[in-house]
Amino acid sequence: MFGSLGFTELILILVIVLIIFGAGKLPQLGEGLGKAIKGFKKSVHEADAIEAEAQALAAQQQAAATAPAITAAPVQSMTVDQPAAVAQPASRA
Repeated sequence: MFGSLGFTELILILVIVLIIFGAGKLPQLGEGLGKAIKGFKKSVHEADAIEAEAQALAAQQQAAATAPAITAAPVQSMTVDQPAAVAQPASRA
């Protein structure tokens, strides 16, 4: 990132920053910049962790969906000595 910037360019940038903000504001500016970088790194790591967790959950759901479902169906016993009810037409009298 700073490969194309030489030592003299960095000194010139520092002098311009000193002129704009003054020597008294530099510690506050550095602290704010450090907190911003720390917060950015934290959010990137949290996003990676959330993404990894989501991928693991998706893999679990996919494995559960492709696994054969083994369920026992209720067995109904039928006996031969009990005839099935047959509907008789109503007689007109």
